[in-house]
Amino acid sequence: MKLFITGIGTDVGKTITSAIVTQALEADYWKPIQAGDLDNSDSHKVKSKVKSQKSVVHPNAYELKTPASPHLAAKIDGITIDIKKIIEPKTTNHLVIEGAGGILVPLNDNDCIIDLIQPDYKIILVSRHYLGSINHTLLTFEALKSRNLKVAGIIFSGDENQATEEIILSKTKAKFIGRIDNEPYFDQNVIQYYADQFRSTLLLL
Repeated sequence: MKLFITGIGTDVGKTITSAIVTQALEADYWKPIQAGDLDNSDSHKVKSKVKSQKSVVHPNAYELKTPASPHLAAKIDGITIDIKKIIEPKTTNHLVIEGAGGILVPLNDNDCIIDLIQPDYKIILVSRHYLGSINHTLLTFEALKSRNLKVAGIIFSGDENQATEEIILSKTKAKFIGRIDNEPYFDQNVIQYYADQFRSTLLLL
């Protein structure tokens, strides 16, 4: 499987989710575009949190110095992101692909994160609980639907909010994979705990 992890915005839990899914499936991991924090990137974080010896963390296609929208970070670096140069790594393993921000984050004047999603990717949407998250989640579903892209499953991030989760699942008919609570920290053991919880559902996507 090729699983594309996207979120309803920035800092909603995509990287932690990516680590959990990578561990659950002993998959490879790839973040095509990293903007900022190159010494402690999302790839570094996933590598440090995944126990699996089978998992390979593939290099970013673009490493940008500024923590900003990729189109701006690239401009500051004096380059233009060309999605034709973002080549999916070859692997015989499952592959977890992590996006940057939400799906309409711009990469250049024409392309957004959504344009990286290939027809054979299974999309996992991370929805974090905050005031307004229902709207942002449903808008993300609508944007994907307009491109004939279907969400394979949804993971909620943050302590349980039953009313929010019920209305989102009802309106989207999305498969519920699980919830990641507000943990005090995430180390390999916590990642393993959630990986064990989510594995059976992930294998059925």
